[in-house]
Amino acid sequence: MSVFSPRIVAAGALVLFGAGIALPTPPAVAHPISATTTQREVCTLDGFAIDHLPDGLGSPSDFQYEWEDVKFVSRVWETGPDPEGATKVDLTVKTVRGAQLTDLETLRTFLTEYHEKDPETWELTATQLGSYGGYVADDQAFFFVEPGVAAEVMIDRGRFAADELVAVASGFHPENAG
Repeated sequence: MSVFSPRIVAAGALVLFGAGIALPTPPAVAHPISATTTQREVCTLDGFAIDHLPDGLGSPSDFQYEWEDVKFVSRVWETGPDPEGATKVDLTVKTVRGAQLTDLETLRTFLTEYHEKDPETWELTATQLGSYGGYVADDQAFFFVEPGVAAEVMIDRGRFAADELVAVASGFHPENAG
């Protein structure tokens, strides 16, 4: 479906009309989009449902990448640009998939290395996130779903409270669970 600015289309028709060229104008037709379809497209990522999002998020973008034979699929919401032209990440949700992720502790070890954290000083609190065991730090949460499948959520704690991090992580789960 093409999207044209009404101003440009109207201006083009006005120019052609002013030149003495008559153009038939098709009637405008609205094509209803099911709210359920739109919501499902916006609120799923790589087979995971996203049941909770905080108010005030910017625009989303999806990414896929790999590191050490582990595949990441992420959705990132960004706000901006600010007066200096910079954007700021509000929220990131990720699925994390790889054969080496066999339990919560292997996930923790993997993410410690991936995020270049010192395992002795990274302050993680073991917690239940939805139906899954996981860990929460100041601005991130991660949890183990099943062998080979995990998830991670990161939030801008300058804009959003810790309870929003836990709410987003608890609401980010495989579509068939929940």
